[in-house]
Amino acid sequence: MDNIYLFMLIAITILAVADIVVGVSNDAINFLNSAIGSKAISMRTIMIVASLGIFIGAVFSSGMMEVARKGIFVPAMFNFEEIMYIFMAVMITDILLLDFFNTLGLPTSTTVSIVFNLLGAAVVMSLIKISGSDSQTISDLGSYINTEKAITIISGIVMSVFIAFSIGAIVQWISRLIFSFQYEHKIKNFGAIFGAVCLTAITYFIFLKGLKGTPYYNDLKGGIEGNEIFIIMGSFALWLLVSFAFQAVTKKTILLVVIAVGTFGLALAFSGNDLVNFIGVPMAAFHSYEAMQDAFLSSGTLPADFSMAVLDKKVPAEPLLLFIAGSIMVLTLWFSKKARTVAETELSLSRQGDTHEKFEPNILSRSIVKGASWLSGALNAVIPKATQESISRSFEKPDAIALTKDQSINAPAFDMIRAAVNLMVAGVLIAIATSMKLPLSTTYVTFMVAMGTSFADRAWGRESAVYRVAGVLNVIGGWFGTALGAFIAAGFVVFLIQGNPEVMTPILLLLTITLLVRNYLSHKKNSDKTIDEDSLTSSESSSIQGVIHESAKNIANVVKRGNRIYTNAIKGLAKQDLKLLKKNKKQVAKLTDEIDNLRDNIFYFIKNLDESSIGASNFYINILGHLQDMTQSLEFIAKTSHKHINNNHKKLKFSQVKELKEVDDAIEVLFNNIKSAFDSHSFEQIGDILNRKKENLDLVNAKIIKQVARTRTEESSPKNTTLYFGLLLETKDLLIVTMNLLQEYHDSHDSSVTPATINDVED
Repeated sequence: MDNIYLFMLIAITILAVADIVVGVSNDAINFLNSAIGSKAISMRTIMIVASLGIFIGAVFSSGMMEVARKGIFVPAMFNFEEIMYIFMAVMITDILLLDFFNTLGLPTSTTVSIVFNLLGAAVVMSLIKISGSDSQTISDLGSYINTEKAITIISGIVMSVFIAFSIGAIVQWISRLIFSFQYEHKIKNFGAIFGAVCLTAITYFIFLKGLKGTPYYNDLKGGIEGNEIFIIMGSFALWLLVSFAFQAVTKKTILLVVIAVGTFGLALAFSGNDLVNFIGVPMAAFHSYEAMQDAFLSSGTLPADFSMAVLDKKVPAEPLLLFIAGSIMVLTLWFSKKARTVAETELSLSRQGDTHEKFEPNILSRSIVKGASWLSGALNAVIPKATQESISRSFEKPDAIALTKDQSINAPAFDMIRAAVNLMVAGVLIAIATSMKLPLSTTYVTFMVAMGTSFADRAWGRESAVYRVAGVLNVIGGWFGTALGAFIAAGFVVFLIQGNPEVMTPILLLLTITLLVRNYLSHKKNSDKTIDEDSLTSSESSSIQGVIHESAKNIANVVKRGNRIYTNAIKGLAKQDLKLLKKNKKQVAKLTDEIDNLRDNIFYFIKNLDESSIGASNFYINILGHLQDMTQSLEFIAKTSHKHINNNHKKLKFSQVKELKEVDDAIEVLFNNIKSAFDSHSFEQIGDILNRKKENLDLVNAKIIKQVARTRTEESSPKNTTLYFGLLLETKDLLIVTMNLLQEYHDSHDSSVTPATINDVED
């Protein structure tokens, strides 16, 4: 038998190990986020509990392996070489697709990826077979694909989005209605019952329902089936006693136990349901190769003549392979940095407090929010006012110190009530799907449950709803992109392989390794980046003098970066360097975003001031206004310069470039002096700089007058004239607002006063 198939099997096995790593890196955060977001238990404890769940789930997961063997296509319709081409294409495409999403830090579905990879590769291979046959047409495609099973799997995945969101929202709304946000008192009285309900649900559905997908179920079948109600009642009674005992002895809430057990259960359900996505195809390839080798040795059957009907038979997974796979998953959980980067999206979209929104609103998110607001208003018109007020009291948040967005990110994303509901609902839904042998997407379920509970918890308020909804729509859109991309990519790869497997297989493997290494280095580079020394920071002072000293670094950084942006714009125009001008546009956009973030934190800055410090807020607001005006001028200069060269307009005349360079030199001297004064906190130097205000403005005015004269006599390009006047006028505005900023400091600074700062929020 040709060695190419042994080579493929070895390659598929190696890719399976890498696929486990990239798959767990993407999916692991789904069962960690609730515990991490609530910060109820330490990260080390979370990791240990999740590791146990993953390992046990992997050992119990063999019942799901049939999906990769015969869940998508009909094995008997393919011969051995065709099935190996399909499996090879699926593994290459799957690992590249998942690693791409990991590098971006976006959660995607390993289940959707593997299902549509299998579907795409099988469909293309079927079409190739049909095109080479005189007796078959495109209508015979249905005989190659397990249409009914594929539709069931796909519809189950799609429905999970709506079911998970709805159930998560309903359960969270009821839970919040009972306990409210100020749940500490009620949890003492009713917490044991709530904890027992959660733990009973987790125990029954995950440990008992989930067992149906394992080879060990037959040994327990007699004691479980028919006795479900007694198991539920007994479990509830046991957990109720445990809850009361735990709270009485430790004086801590039972929710800690719920979160720990829920994390374990969700990790177990994830591993049991998703391991097929990583090793199902390699195990099917191994069994195929084993059967082909036996047939070749016994009767000399060739790969092209050997039907893969053998895959229709149920073959138990090798315990050793499950053990190895579970170990790799646990190691990945502990050491993968990419697993941590994927967490940010879900936590930011479900965070109770403010955060730096990752997504921009779009027309669809705005329409959904407006529709929801209209529906809310309609319901309020029907529901009695007393009922509304009673419900609203349960959703009133306790008074707390207003945290900035940066501080909010370091605080718990949500409380333990929501964390418990997230874990319970997600674990139950995944376990039910596992027991039915449906590869339900754990990513879809956990993500949409988290979105449903955050929606019910009113985390999506008027201030954040359009951003959060846009984020959810972007993530869901990425899931559909995963499905389409997997289908097309796997089909294309299998087409390449079947054309010349001896040549294309090594080439594609080399390309895969290259892309994986490149993505790893790119992610490592981004992860190792430290905060830019020129980045801007929020002020936390409670006095004008304190704000003056704290914001001095910001002013120095803005003028330093502004100086660089202005110089690059002039240099780019002079040399017609489009690459430099494009980079310059990005730099000014980054500076604008940072100043916008400072303005976003004004609310929190003022909230944390005492009555005697109102002057500090007024000064701070004025300073940020001046900084914003400066960046607007720089943005106009950068964008106009880039647009002129990008549109291939006539270059500036030598005399114009020379005059702009003179202005640039003057601004460089001015900005360097300002930076020096603020770096050294030598605010007395500001007076000297202000005295040269007229000198700088006169220089720009002189250039404007020269251009007017030029335009009347020799200028022939309207675009050049517009550009030149625009640059000079905006430069004039830049100088004026810079001087206004300096005047604000000059008038407010008092060297005899010791700066005061507000107390740290955590004190």
